[in-house]
Amino acid sequence: MRNGDGLRVVLWVAGCSHHCPECQNPITWDPDGGLPFTEKEKEEIFTELSKDYTSGITFSGGDPLYPANREEVTRLAGEIRRVFPDKTIWLYTGYLWEEVESLEIIRYLDVLIDGEFQLKNKELKLHWVGSSNQRVIDVQTTLRLGQIVLHKDEIPYRKEHEEWHEQSCKI
Repeated sequence: MRNGDGLRVVLWVAGCSHHCPECQNPITWDPDGGLPFTEKEKEEIFTELSKDYTSGITFSGGDPLYPANREEVTRLAGEIRRVFPDKTIWLYTGYLWEEVESLEIIRYLDVLIDGEFQLKNKELKLHWVGSSNQRVIDVQTTLRLGQIVLHKDEIPYRKEHEEWHEQSCKI
């Protein structure tokens, strides 16, 4: 329930170079850790996504955009987008939007949560992030407008974005 809106399938991947202090999943940092992702696991994900009550999939980790993960995660996200066009695709990454916005996978995503977890900015009141520096980005609107647009459910919880929110509501 804390990995995006609705009831979701979550795929945790291995490999992360950010190594954020007090990360909730340090066991996923090792790129050689975890279990192999085979056709059997893919079939399980697709079975769960085919259920009416499943909202979509969330890629987490580790970091799905860790360089060794990018190709396979992009391929899987693209296939999910084609087979389940009405399901949402969320992705958590320690990279900033500005570092990954040109990657192919971005066009398949509905929401990107960017930025490393920062202990000094830890904030328990936020919906889908652990620290206030992280952004919950509405990817498709951001691509369409050419400027970062936060997910509608995240904006009211971020005091530092109040001025931006007031301006964006005037559009």
